[in-house]
Amino acid sequence: MRVQDLNWEGVEAYLRRDDRAVLPLGCTEQHARLSLATDSLLAERVSVEAADPLGIPVFPALPYGITPTFTAYPGTVSLRVSTYLALLDDLLSGLHAQGFRRLLIVNGHGGNSPGQGWLGEWLARHPDARVQWHNWWNAPRTWAAVQATDPLASHASWMENFPWTRLEDVSVSAERKPVVDLARMRQLPPAEVRALLGDGNFGGLPQRPDAEMEAIWREAVRETRDLLEGGWAP
Repeated sequence: MRVQDLNWEGVEAYLRRDDRAVLPLGCTEQHARLSLATDSLLAERVSVEAADPLGIPVFPALPYGITPTFTAYPGTVSLRVSTYLALLDDLLSGLHAQGFRRLLIVNGHGGNSPGQGWLGEWLARHPDARVQWHNWWNAPRTWAAVQATDPLASHASWMENFPWTRLEDVSVSAERKPVVDLARMRQLPPAEVRALLGDGNFGGLPQRPDAEMEAIWREAVRETRDLLEGGWAP
């Protein structure tokens, strides 16, 4: 259940019987012909579909992340690492203070990975809490489903092209783009990254059949739900 569909009394009543919650992490950055909010849309949707049958609240996705590489693309917004970690600290500490003790972070953006490394520091200060960091798109079962469908899958390619990340009246080509040299790209400033990438797709087809995407999505939802049900350390 989405927190936006509750009031404070509903959350208070929930905390009398359970201490789990989901915090999706997204980003606002270029995704070629897809929505700039792709990471946020996917992280929140997989969280809601996984948590809804269990009655676990899902907080709104954090819509900004760490993405300095793409700042030459208009609409991309990047936070400094120090800002991001401070923001995560405030969010997790605030939820802990209210009584949440088991928190599933569903991350939708690879650039947010400094938060995963920092998480141990927060847990050391909150030993009664349990937090799982779940990169939903490359978790073992979901990534296996992606690879079984098409091993050439990357940022802004078909693997992020769902009906809910597409934009109306924006067409995509059928061209299978060669994989960009990531080692080279990581050495470049934003303007040169844009010149190298063009539309922003790292490589692969821009779109695959919806039936294939639905199968991958079902696996992602199941894998996320399994963490909510049984992924907690004693």
